[in-house]
Amino acid sequence: MQPNTFLLYGAYGYTGELIARYAIQYNLQPILAGRREAPLAALAAKLNLPYKVIDLDNTPLLEAALREVKIVVHAAGPYDFTARQMVDACLRTGTHYLDLNGDPDIFEQLHQSDEAAKAAGIMLLPGAGFDVVPTDCLAQFLKKALPDAQELKLAFAILGSGLSHGTAVNSIQKMGLPGAIRENGQLVREPLGKRGMQVDFGVKKLFVMSLPWGDVATAWYSTGIPNIQSYTHVPVAAWQLLKVQHLYNWLLRKPAVRNFVKRQIDRRAPGPDDNTRNQAISLIWGQASNAGGQRVTARMRTPEAYDVTAYTVLLITQKVLQGNFKTGYHTPSTAYGENLVLEVPGVLRELL
Repeated sequence: MQPNTFLLYGAYGYTGELIARYAIQYNLQPILAGRREAPLAALAAKLNLPYKVIDLDNTPLLEAALREVKIVVHAAGPYDFTARQMVDACLRTGTHYLDLNGDPDIFEQLHQSDEAAKAAGIMLLPGAGFDVVPTDCLAQFLKKALPDAQELKLAFAILGSGLSHGTAVNSIQKMGLPGAIRENGQLVREPLGKRGMQVDFGVKKLFVMSLPWGDVATAWYSTGIPNIQSYTHVPVAAWQLLKVQHLYNWLLRKPAVRNFVKRQIDRRAPGPDDNTRNQAISLIWGQASNAGGQRVTARMRTPEAYDVTAYTVLLITQKVLQGNFKTGYHTPSTAYGENLVLEVPGVLRELL
């Protein structure tokens, strides 16, 4: 077992390939892994890296591969269908687990393995990318600025970039489903886009709408703040269209409609190219308030979201391989503090 080696499952996906390409910047060597040999072999030849063909349903082969490494970066979604198999295998083999999840339900599900992870001596840290490192760190930062906070609002905007194929396909799985907030410590379902507001991100003011970003789960574990809402930037016209979504949710949930949308996505490029990412930026805003009406607000600017994902995953992987980890289920900030995101080049944060 090489000290700088990790298993990268889902390596030939858009974000997986970015992680593989950027790994050398952190003196790390991924073993590329996934279900399909052709794209794995092509990527391995391109980057001069080793690879393994592994189906998640092939438990003996998966566990054999995990026993050869200390940590796996699980980049193969949708996590509704892949996270449980990988986590269970990690618990049996004593392998640390990171993923790129952003779904509150998956965070909640994996949190149930906290005690099992402690017993196995491993760390489970889902959401090790843009979902949810910047927002989770900002949540912890605001909690420390206002320790008795009872409400937390987080918003983000990605300017000048777009969705990868994997992110878009995962979004299809949620078409027609409701959003969620944290209310009095519990996840509560509500219509997607029920709430909307203007946010001053510093660079510009933008309209944002509510959505079930991972922080409605993770920020609760990170801060204990009982009421949490998350928002993203959308055009006002798109938000207004969502106001009548309840009339056609039944249609969006139909397999034929989802398959049609997926075919359109399959015809697109796998994700934003290098030039697009280099020019794009991501903006984060957060506000915490207490029962007395006191508020604290903070903003953050980061590189493009997919670049941030590659950097944060590799940064955390490097820390784990150096022996810097906590056992059990963790969020980025419970494992490494609110300043973790500041270790990514180009990140700026301000308390207003």
